[in-house]
Amino acid sequence: MSYLTNADIELRLGSQLYVELTDDAGTGSADPAKVEEARLGAEGEADSYLAGRYQTPVDASAAPSIAAVLKSFVLDIAIYRLHRRKPPVPADVSRSYVEAVTWLSRVASSVAHLPLVSEAASSARSAGPSREMTRAGLRDL
Repeated sequence: MSYLTNADIELRLGSQLYVELTDDAGTGSADPAKVEEARLGAEGEADSYLAGRYQTPVDASAAPSIAAVLKSFVLDIAIYRLHRRKPPVPADVSRSYVEAVTWLSRVASSVAHLPLVSEAASSARSAGPSREMTRAGLRDL
């Protein structure tokens, strides 16, 4: 499951900028491989934050508003990655990237939540026998 498509990136950027940021060969056409690389990198970056709390990729189909927010932030990351290929990165693009990473960090640290999205099962287990503090146990100390 992907959070977005290459077409979503083109729609956000507009066709001219989409081509400018990906046409390294000067053909006048976008290079789908460059777009795919930025998209997959952005999705992987988002998943790296979300994986501590949620099964990734996150299935937010039950919560369209959450899916839209997640898609928007992953788009911001993908667009930043495309601009980073051909510096300088515009200030508004950098700011959007920082906002996306900040939001993902807040979700990862449980400050923000993805309602209606199932959290990942905890893999942490306690090691060793359970211990109880009792009067009898303390007498021997």
